[in-house]
Amino acid sequence: MKKQTILALVYSFVISLIFTLLVSAGLLRWLDQWVQDLLFQRPQYMDGEVILFGIDERSLKEFGPYNTWDRHVMAKALEALASDPDHLPAVVAVDTMYFGESDPDADAHLVEAAKKLGCVITATAASFDSGWYEADDGQMAWSDYRIVQYEEPFSALKDVTVQGHVNVMYDYDGIMRHALLYINPGHREYYMPYQAAIMYAQKKGINIEPPLTNDRGQFYVTFTGKPGDYYDQSFADLINGKIPSSYYDGKIVYIGPYAAGLQDSYYTPIDRAEAMYGVEFHANVAQQILSGNYRSEVNDRVQYMVLFIICFISGICFFKWKILPSLGLCAAIAGGDMLLSVIVYDKGYILHPLWIPVGVVLIYLSSVVWHYVHAARERAQITRTFERYVAPEIVQEILKEGTDSLSLGGKLIDIAVLFVDVRGFTTMSERLEPEKVVYILNRYLTMASSCVEENKGTLDKFVGDAMMAFWGAPLPQEDAVYNAVKTAQAIVDGAKRVSDELKEEIGEELRVGVGVNYGPAVVGNMGAERHMDYTAIGDTVNTAARLEANAPGGTVYISRAVADKLGDKIEYTSLGGTIKLKGKAEGFEVLKLEKIKD
Repeated sequence: MKKQTILALVYSFVISLIFTLLVSAGLLRWLDQWVQDLLFQRPQYMDGEVILFGIDERSLKEFGPYNTWDRHVMAKALEALASDPDHLPAVVAVDTMYFGESDPDADAHLVEAAKKLGCVITATAASFDSGWYEADDGQMAWSDYRIVQYEEPFSALKDVTVQGHVNVMYDYDGIMRHALLYINPGHREYYMPYQAAIMYAQKKGINIEPPLTNDRGQFYVTFTGKPGDYYDQSFADLINGKIPSSYYDGKIVYIGPYAAGLQDSYYTPIDRAEAMYGVEFHANVAQQILSGNYRSEVNDRVQYMVLFIICFISGICFFKWKILPSLGLCAAIAGGDMLLSVIVYDKGYILHPLWIPVGVVLIYLSSVVWHYVHAARERAQITRTFERYVAPEIVQEILKEGTDSLSLGGKLIDIAVLFVDVRGFTTMSERLEPEKVVYILNRYLTMASSCVEENKGTLDKFVGDAMMAFWGAPLPQEDAVYNAVKTAQAIVDGAKRVSDELKEEIGEELRVGVGVNYGPAVVGNMGAERHMDYTAIGDTVNTAARLEANAPGGTVYISRAVADKLGDKIEYTSLGGTIKLKGKAEGFEVLKLEKIKD
């Protein structure tokens, strides 16, 4: 048990550590993000304070291709929003670029319309790259997030509007889960949706809190609507005066591209199958900021530590427990972690929902393999050990039939039984030193047992210098009697060879007597529940023992049943009833084996 515990600790520690390191290297990154999106991102209540006018296909059809528009078009849209002084929007966020000057009349028209409305946010954009740059101290430094270009509206428009950047940042898998709160080209420039929320809050007299960001200024986006949920009005209808001012009164109005040809769409976690236009992404973020619906991503290092600890502890249980209880624990941990991730998300924190479930499942599967290998090795070891005490056939039969074969009981079958004993062994053991007696006995029994095994017999037991074996159980044999007689002759011949060797070594001769009988006997597990033997009992067995007891050294005695079974396969001499067997009636015929025909 101590060894098992140590192995469980070592295996659990190693596997948990390897899995944690693989996770930290990005093993489950893509799949975990997919599960996060599936569990966490779902449509929520929209209060209608953020609305959107899309530059859609109808707008392009009415005003022509977008690249042919001059700035009069947007100026007309702003004028339409300012047409009713009593019902003005709180904020107008224009998600289109106006970098550099163009036609003076169109530029002036746009500036005047923005100035009159007084609540317009225009777009800025930065370009990022990685590389070396000269720091403020004059030293060269490396950055993989360096701003190489920053563009703003032309100066006249910039003076009458508030600016907000519209940069969007993909995650590593091409899904847009994060927004960039600010960029810093010498001064901090906030994200357009955040600027819109700030202006809205000031006009409404409410306070909003900025989201928590990572070291790059990014924060996790909690989406409110799927693609299309924010859009229900066309930019063309706004310019044509078809939208009542009550629709946008006091709200955040977003204007931006909403057509496939304008190439401003992105895939988001709330719907991976359908792209979301950039302006609608900004609208989702603005709504998130207004509601303060933020989520904080729990530090990965903390989650690595928790992952390792849970995997390590569960691994110890898996390696020490049986498979079914371990399976229950594995399912409980995996399902519980998924549920906990959803609950924690609703409380404002983001966990990796797949790390722990995958970890415990992998460790559980490895423990199943370990248990299987361990059981196979233990089975093989038990088999090898068991075969040293009983015949391999018995071991195989027990393994084949299962533990039911280990219960007490037997069945009546016909078997051939052999007994062999050393003549004069008691006298020899009294004369020799104990070490020499054991040496002689081991040489003889090794030879005799080998003869039994070579002839497919079942070695039943050793009793001092005597040995019992039988054929026909636990597996039936067509040549059971023939194999038994062959074994008897082989033992007699083998005893002569051992005797010759022992005579040279220790000056002793070895002669054996053998008895063989055939008939019905009860074969099975005999004894007590905690200690049993697989053996045979009955008159057939007793008769074989009596034959052996009367057989002179170097002689094999058989019964008439054996001779009749073998027919002309052997040569024998009948001794008639001249030999009296204990427990047998007068006239029991004893036969002496003379030769086995090939």
